[in-house]
Amino acid sequence: MTDTGMTDTGMTDTLLTVRNLSVTYSGDDGDVRAVRNVSFTLGRERLGIVGESGSGKSTTGRAIMGLVGQSGRIEADEMRLGDTDLAHLGEHGFRKLRGQRIAMVLQDPKYSLDPVMSVGRQIAETHRTHLRSTKRDARRAALEMLEAVHIRDPERVYTMYPHQVSGGMGQRVMIAMMLIADPDILIADEPTSALDVTVQTQVLAIMDDLVRSRGMGLILISHNLHLVSSFCDRVLVMYAGQVVETCEAAKLSEAKHPYTRGLLAALPQLGNRRAELPQLQRDPAWMADLA
Repeated sequence: MTDTGMTDTGMTDTLLTVRNLSVTYSGDDGDVRAVRNVSFTLGRERLGIVGESGSGKSTTGRAIMGLVGQSGRIEADEMRLGDTDLAHLGEHGFRKLRGQRIAMVLQDPKYSLDPVMSVGRQIAETHRTHLRSTKRDARRAALEMLEAVHIRDPERVYTMYPHQVSGGMGQRVMIAMMLIADPDILIADEPTSALDVTVQTQVLAIMDDLVRSRGMGLILISHNLHLVSSFCDRVLVMYAGQVVETCEAAKLSEAKHPYTRGLLAALPQLGNRRAELPQLQRDPAWMADLA
Protein backbone atom coordinates (compact mmCIF):
# COMPACT_ATOMS: atom_id res chain seq x y z
CA MET A 1 0.00 0.00 0.00
CA THR A 2 1.26 3.49 -0.85
CA ASP A 3 1.96 5.62 2.21
CA THR A 4 0.28 9.01 1.86
CA GLY A 5 -0.01 9.93 5.50
CA MET A 6 2.23 11.19 8.22
CA THR A 7 5.61 9.48 8.37
CA ASP A 8 7.67 9.05 11.49
CA THR A 9 11.00 10.81 11.09
CA GLY A 10 12.75 8.27 13.24
CA MET A 11 13.90 11.20 15.36
CA THR A 12 12.98 11.88 18.96
CA ASP A 13 13.21 15.61 18.28
CA THR A 14 10.34 16.55 15.96
CA LEU A 15 10.78 20.12 14.76
CA LEU A 16 7.71 20.47 12.54
CA THR A 17 4.36 18.68 12.45
CA VAL A 18 1.92 19.18 9.56
CA ARG A 19 -1.43 17.38 9.54
CA ASN A 20 -4.04 17.75 6.82
CA LEU A 21 -2.72 21.02 5.41
CA SER A 22 -4.81 22.50 2.60
CA VAL A 23 -4.35 25.73 0.64
CA THR A 24 -7.20 27.16 -1.42
CA TYR A 25 -7.04 30.13 -3.77
CA SER A 26 -10.12 32.12 -4.74
CA GLY A 27 -10.49 32.93 -8.43
CA ASP A 28 -12.99 34.26 -10.93
CA ASP A 29 -13.94 30.68 -11.89
CA GLY A 30 -14.22 29.46 -8.32
CA ASP A 31 -11.88 28.06 -5.70
CA VAL A 32 -8.70 26.20 -6.64
CA ARG A 33 -7.26 23.73 -4.13
CA ALA A 34 -3.50 23.97 -4.65
CA VAL A 35 -2.66 21.77 -1.63
CA ARG A 36 -4.93 19.06 -0.26
CA ASN A 37 -4.60 17.24 3.05
CA VAL A 38 -0.80 17.16 3.17
CA SER A 39 0.66 15.54 6.29
CA PHE A 40 4.24 14.95 7.39
CA THR A 41 6.68 15.47 10.23
CA LEU A 42 10.21 16.85 10.11
CA GLY A 43 13.05 16.09 12.48
CA ARG A 44 16.69 17.08 12.27
CA GLU A 45 16.94 15.60 8.80
CA ARG A 46 16.82 16.45 5.10
CA LEU A 47 13.35 16.01 3.65
CA GLY A 48 12.78 16.31 -0.10
CA ILE A 49 9.47 17.30 -1.70
CA VAL A 50 9.26 16.47 -5.40
CA GLY A 51 6.69 16.67 -8.15
CA GLU A 52 5.89 18.39 -11.40
CA SER A 53 5.25 22.12 -11.71
CA GLY A 54 1.84 22.81 -10.21
CA SER A 55 1.91 19.80 -7.91
CA GLY A 56 1.73 22.03 -4.82
CA LYS A 57 5.22 21.52 -3.44
CA SER A 58 6.23 25.22 -3.40
CA THR A 59 2.81 26.24 -2.06
CA THR A 60 3.29 23.77 0.79
CA GLY A 61 6.57 25.45 1.72
CA ARG A 62 5.06 28.92 1.48
CA ALA A 63 2.09 27.90 3.62
CA ILE A 64 4.45 26.79 6.39
CA MET A 65 6.07 30.24 6.15
CA GLY A 66 2.70 32.03 6.04
CA LEU A 67 3.46 33.41 2.56
CA VAL A 68 0.55 32.33 0.37
CA GLY A 69 -0.83 35.84 -0.18
CA GLN A 70 -4.19 37.40 0.54
CA SER A 71 -6.05 35.32 -2.04
CA GLY A 72 -4.90 32.08 -0.41
CA ARG A 73 -6.66 30.37 2.48
CA ILE A 74 -4.64 28.03 4.71
CA GLU A 75 -6.41 25.31 6.67
CA ALA A 76 -4.85 22.55 8.75
CA ASP A 77 -5.82 20.21 11.55
CA GLU A 78 -2.34 20.85 12.93
CA MET A 79 0.68 22.84 11.78
CA ARG A 80 3.13 23.23 14.63
CA LEU A 81 6.73 24.41 14.84
CA GLY A 82 7.93 23.21 18.21
CA ASP A 83 5.53 24.80 20.68
CA THR A 84 4.22 27.37 18.16
CA ASP A 85 0.84 26.84 16.50
CA LEU A 86 1.38 28.00 12.91
CA ALA A 87 -2.19 27.17 11.87
CA HIS A 88 -3.54 30.05 13.95
CA LEU A 89 -0.59 32.43 13.80
CA GLY A 90 -1.23 35.93 12.47
CA GLU A 91 1.05 37.94 10.19
CA HIS A 92 2.70 39.70 13.15
CA GLY A 93 3.59 36.32 14.65
CA PHE A 94 4.97 35.03 11.36
CA ARG A 95 7.17 38.11 10.98
CA LYS A 96 8.80 37.37 14.31
CA LEU A 97 9.17 33.72 13.36
CA ARG A 98 10.62 34.05 9.84
CA GLY A 99 14.38 34.15 9.83
CA GLN A 100 14.74 33.47 13.53
CA ARG A 101 13.16 30.01 13.76
CA ILE A 102 12.37 29.09 10.17
CA ALA A 103 13.88 30.49 6.98
CA MET A 104 13.41 30.05 3.25
CA VAL A 105 15.87 30.20 0.35
CA LEU A 106 14.13 30.88 -2.96
CA GLN A 107 15.02 29.91 -6.52
CA ASP A 108 16.76 33.00 -7.89
CA PRO A 109 18.58 35.44 -5.58
CA LYS A 110 18.27 38.36 -7.99
CA TYR A 111 14.54 38.47 -7.24
CA SER A 112 15.02 38.16 -3.48
CA LEU A 113 17.87 40.55 -2.70
CA ASP A 114 17.36 44.31 -2.41
CA PRO A 115 19.09 45.79 -5.50
CA VAL A 116 19.97 49.10 -3.81
CA MET A 117 21.61 47.68 -0.67
CA SER A 118 24.96 45.91 -0.46
CA VAL A 119 24.71 42.19 0.21
CA GLY A 120 26.69 42.53 3.42
CA ARG A 121 24.31 45.12 4.83
CA GLN A 122 21.37 42.87 3.99
CA ILE A 123 22.90 39.95 5.87
CA ALA A 124 23.82 42.19 8.81
CA GLU A 125 20.31 43.67 8.88
CA THR A 126 18.87 40.18 9.37
CA HIS A 127 21.19 39.65 12.33
CA ARG A 128 20.28 43.00 13.90
CA THR A 129 16.53 42.47 13.38
CA HIS A 130 16.34 39.05 15.00
CA LEU A 131 19.17 39.13 17.52
CA ARG A 132 19.05 42.85 18.47
CA SER A 133 22.78 43.17 17.91
CA THR A 134 24.87 46.30 17.43
CA LYS A 135 26.04 47.38 13.97
CA ARG A 136 29.57 46.25 14.77
CA ASP A 137 28.50 42.81 16.00
CA ALA A 138 26.12 42.37 13.05
CA ARG A 139 28.86 43.26 10.58
CA ARG A 140 31.27 40.82 12.19
CA ALA A 141 28.64 38.07 12.15
CA ALA A 142 27.86 38.79 8.49
CA LEU A 143 31.53 38.51 7.53
CA GLU A 144 31.82 35.23 9.44
CA MET A 145 28.72 33.93 7.68
CA LEU A 146 30.07 34.89 4.26
CA GLU A 147 33.20 32.95 5.10
CA ALA A 148 31.09 30.00 6.27
CA VAL A 149 29.43 29.76 2.83
CA HIS A 150 32.90 29.62 1.23
CA ILE A 151 32.99 33.12 -0.22
CA ARG A 152 36.54 34.32 -0.78
CA ASP A 153 37.45 37.80 0.41
CA PRO A 154 34.32 38.42 2.54
CA GLU A 155 35.34 42.03 3.16
CA ARG A 156 35.15 42.81 -0.56
CA VAL A 157 31.93 40.87 -1.19
CA TYR A 158 30.30 42.56 1.83
CA THR A 159 30.35 45.89 -0.06
CA MET A 160 29.09 44.49 -3.38
CA TYR A 161 25.55 44.93 -4.69
CA PRO A 162 23.37 42.04 -5.94
CA HIS A 163 23.95 42.88 -9.62
CA GLN A 164 27.70 42.56 -9.06
CA VAL A 165 27.66 38.94 -7.85
CA SER A 166 27.23 35.78 -9.93
CA GLY A 167 24.24 33.48 -9.57
CA GLY A 168 26.20 30.98 -7.49
CA MET A 169 27.60 33.67 -5.22
CA GLY A 170 24.17 35.27 -4.91
CA GLN A 171 22.70 31.97 -3.76
CA ARG A 172 25.47 31.62 -1.18
CA VAL A 173 24.64 35.12 0.04
CA MET A 174 20.99 34.08 0.39
CA ILE A 175 21.98 31.00 2.39
CA ALA A 176 24.16 33.18 4.63
CA MET A 177 21.29 35.61 5.17
CA MET A 178 18.80 32.85 5.99
CA LEU A 179 21.12 31.03 8.42
CA ILE A 180 22.71 33.96 10.23
CA ALA A 181 19.97 34.01 12.90
CA ASP A 182 20.46 30.23 13.42
CA PRO A 183 16.90 29.00 12.66
CA ASP A 184 15.71 25.48 13.44
CA ILE A 185 14.43 24.80 9.92
CA LEU A 186 15.53 25.84 6.43
CA ILE A 187 13.17 25.51 3.47
CA ALA A 188 15.04 25.56 0.16
CA ASP A 189 12.73 26.03 -2.84
CA GLU A 190 14.55 24.99 -6.03
CA PRO A 191 17.75 26.62 -4.68
CA THR A 192 20.01 25.39 -7.48
CA SER A 193 17.76 25.26 -10.56
CA ALA A 194 19.13 28.55 -11.94
CA LEU A 195 22.76 27.40 -11.53
CA ASP A 196 25.01 25.28 -13.70
CA VAL A 197 25.74 21.71 -12.59
CA THR A 198 29.17 22.41 -11.05
CA VAL A 199 27.89 25.35 -9.00
CA GLN A 200 24.81 23.33 -7.99
CA THR A 201 27.04 20.73 -6.37
CA GLN A 202 29.05 23.37 -4.52
CA VAL A 203 25.96 25.16 -3.18
CA LEU A 204 24.33 21.91 -2.05
CA ALA A 205 27.53 20.80 -0.30
CA ILE A 206 27.70 24.12 1.57
CA MET A 207 24.04 23.93 2.58
CA ASP A 208 24.40 20.30 3.66
CA ASP A 209 27.46 21.07 5.79
CA LEU A 210 25.78 24.00 7.54
CA VAL A 211 22.51 22.15 8.15
CA ARG A 212 24.29 19.12 9.58
CA SER A 213 26.71 21.10 11.75
CA ARG A 214 23.87 23.18 13.23
CA GLY A 215 21.52 20.23 13.76
CA MET A 216 18.78 21.79 11.65
CA GLY A 217 15.88 20.37 9.70
CA LEU A 218 15.89 20.94 5.93
CA ILE A 219 13.02 20.81 3.45
CA LEU A 220 14.37 20.70 -0.11
CA ILE A 221 11.73 21.42 -2.75
CA SER A 222 12.75 20.28 -6.21
CA HIS A 223 11.63 18.72 -9.49
CA ASN A 224 15.03 16.99 -9.79
CA LEU A 225 14.54 13.40 -8.59
CA HIS A 226 18.22 12.50 -9.08
CA LEU A 227 19.29 15.40 -6.86
CA VAL A 228 16.77 14.66 -4.12
CA SER A 229 17.49 10.92 -4.03
CA SER A 230 21.22 11.54 -3.52
CA PHE A 231 20.95 14.52 -1.16
CA CYS A 232 17.96 13.89 1.13
CA ASP A 233 17.04 11.34 3.79
CA ARG A 234 13.33 11.04 2.94
CA VAL A 235 11.15 12.08 0.00
CA LEU A 236 7.52 13.16 -0.31
CA VAL A 237 6.12 12.82 -3.84
CA MET A 238 3.30 15.25 -4.65
CA TYR A 239 0.69 15.07 -7.39
CA ALA A 240 -2.29 17.41 -7.84
CA GLY A 241 -1.71 19.03 -4.46
CA GLN A 242 -1.47 15.90 -2.36
CA VAL A 243 1.24 13.51 -1.18
CA VAL A 244 0.90 10.25 -3.10
CA GLU A 245 3.98 8.51 -1.75
CA THR A 246 6.57 8.78 1.01
CA CYS A 247 9.79 6.79 0.95
CA GLU A 248 13.44 6.76 1.95
CA ALA A 249 15.46 8.80 -0.52
CA ALA A 250 17.97 6.02 -1.05
CA LYS A 251 15.09 3.71 -2.07
CA LEU A 252 13.33 6.15 -4.39
CA SER A 253 14.06 3.85 -7.34
CA GLU A 254 11.88 1.24 -5.59
CA ALA A 255 8.85 3.56 -5.39
CA LYS A 256 5.47 1.89 -5.89
CA HIS A 257 3.00 4.58 -6.97
CA PRO A 258 2.54 4.70 -10.77
CA TYR A 259 3.03 8.49 -10.77
CA THR A 260 6.44 8.19 -9.10
CA ARG A 261 7.32 5.29 -11.39
CA GLY A 262 6.37 7.45 -14.38
CA LEU A 263 8.55 10.35 -13.22
CA LEU A 264 11.51 8.02 -12.74
CA ALA A 265 11.00 6.41 -16.15
CA ALA A 266 11.07 9.83 -17.83
CA LEU A 267 14.52 10.65 -16.46
CA PRO A 268 17.48 10.48 -18.86
CA GLN A 269 20.15 7.98 -17.81
CA LEU A 270 23.85 8.06 -18.57
CA GLY A 271 24.91 5.08 -20.62
CA ASN A 272 21.34 4.27 -21.64
CA ARG A 273 20.67 5.85 -25.02
CA ARG A 274 17.03 6.09 -26.02
CA ALA A 275 15.50 7.60 -29.14
CA GLU A 276 13.03 9.47 -26.96
CA LEU A 277 12.12 9.63 -23.31
CA PRO A 278 8.77 8.10 -22.30
CA GLN A 279 5.97 10.50 -21.45
CA LEU A 280 4.15 10.28 -18.16
CA GLN A 281 0.72 8.75 -18.72
CA ARG A 282 -1.68 10.10 -16.10
CA ASP A 283 -4.55 7.98 -14.88
CA PRO A 284 -7.87 9.73 -14.02
CA ALA A 285 -8.13 7.26 -11.15
CA TRP A 286 -5.28 9.09 -9.40
CA MET A 287 -7.49 12.17 -9.12
CA ALA A 288 -10.37 10.03 -7.84
CA ASP A 289 -8.06 8.65 -5.16
CA LEU A 290 -7.22 12.21 -4.08
CA ALA A 291 -10.79 13.51 -3.98
